[in-house]
Amino acid sequence: MDDIAFLTNIIKPLVEDQESIKVVRTVDEMGVLLTLEVNKNDMGKIIGREGSTAKAIRTLLRVFGMKNNSRLNLKINEPTELA
Repeated sequence: MDDIAFLTNIIKPLVEDQESIKVVRTVDEMGVLLTLEVNKNDMGKIIGREGSTAKAIRTLLRVFGMKNNSRLNLKINEPTELA
């Protein structure tokens, strides 16, 4: 299982609009950066109370990365309003 599939499997049960999940993977000297975008109505579920859910997701990604000899980081993009 690759890191994008791993993150998607964690996020899918948390959100209502599963079709809006977007993960972009970039690699640089710091390691692998996974950028996550979800529907604006699901942002609260991803971040959690005081950021606890986001922190737990980052911890799981870090452990997954260690197991695969890579450094994984997560960036959660704020959804933009389309007016």
